[in-house]
This record gives sequence, structure tokens and C-alpha cells, in this order.
Amino acid sequence: MKQVKNQQGFTLVEIAIVLVIIGLLLGGVLKGQELIENGKVKRAANDMNGVVAAYHSYTDRYNRLPGDDGPALLDLTNRGGSWVNVTQFGNNNGVITSTAANTWNGGGESDNFWQHLKAAGFINGNPADAGANAMIRNPFGGLMGITNAAIMASGGAGTELSGNKVCLSQVPGKLATTLDNQLDDGLPNTGSLRATLGAVGVNTAPGVVAPLYNEDSQYTICRTL
Repeated sequence: MKQVKNQQGFTLVEIAIVLVIIGLLLGGVLKGQELIENGKVKRAANDMNGVVAAYHSYTDRYNRLPGDDGPALLDLTNRGGSWVNVTQFGNNNGVITSTAANTWNGGGESDNFWQHLKAAGFINGNPADAGANAMIRNPFGGLMGITNAAIMASGGAGTELSGNKVCLSQVPGKLATTLDNQLDDGLPNTGSLRATLGAVGVNTAPGVVAPLYNEDSQYTICRTL
């Protein structure tokens, strides 16, 4: 005779317990992702604030602008310490020469800026790094750069964000909104922080402002020093 075995399925209680466990796991993953994103925004805000503080501390100490300091290499290397590794100097004309295109390639006095702040000990890094290698990686996988181009007009001529600016590239839209709310007014086309629509995975040069943030896009954001 054949032996018949009783087959039992999951009870409603067991299914409910499994669903609760899956919900808790998904909630933990999503919450963890949110914490990671918030951590990136906090680090980016701290990095920008740090560069602003370093910029002003440098001018207080040397009475010159980082990047524009010079007008000869010996004016810098003769300071000793980490300064002996510096290879870039400015013309000491009171202007950090860095066009929008120089923001990410280290052209003009852009890489000078980072070399000088590193040599002075205001930020971490090797003062000998030059060109694009002098740039600093930001928490979003893009770069941190410097420019003094009059860019990002919010309402035509006379509304540009002028002066020296520190910029971040490849900032996701949702996080750009959060960062702007923390540091400015939450809008990409007004205030002391402006945003240019960028291409995904590209260090887009700062330029025309975006009218609104879109969470599916990436941005280059710049803040006055």
C-alpha cells in the first residue's frame, strides 16, 4: 500500500510574520540609504564651509589671495615647510584668474589656489599636485573647483553671481536641493549658491542657472567665498 503524507502550507500567521520581516528589512535598507545620502550632504556642506574659512584665513595670514599669491615662485618656496613643494604661483594682482572652463582642469590660477591652501596647512593634500590633479574629490564622486567667472545670472545682466566661488560637480538633484537649503535659499537661480544643469557623470563647467532642481538630474553648484 502506498503511504500518503499530509502536506501542509504556511498558516496566515506565518505568512504575516514573513511579510513583517521583509518590511523591516526593506525599511532598514531604505533608511540606511537615506542616512548615507544625508551624510554626503553634510560632508559637502562642511567641505564648502571649510574652503570658505580656509580662503579667509589665508588672506588674513598672508594678506594675499590663495592662488594669486606671488609674483615669483621664490616668494612662496622661501617660506619653508610644505611650501618647498609648491610649483605654482600667481601674479599677485588681487584677482584669482580662473574662468568657468578652468574650474575643473586646473588652468589659470585654479590649481595654484589648491596648492597654496595645502601648503599653508588649511586643507589636506599634497601641495605639489598641479593641474587637474590638484582638484579635490567631493562626496558625490565629482570634483571641487574654484572660479571667479561672472556666471549664473538669475535675472539678466547685473544679477550674476560674481567674485570668487567654490564649486562642486556631479551633485544629484535631490541632494543639491538639500545642500542648497542648508547653505542658502533652496533655489538654484538666486542667492549666494547657484546651480547649473550638468550631464550625468560629467564635470560640467558652471554657466547658465537652472530654473528649478529636478531630482532626476545632476548639477554643478557654486557658492561665493
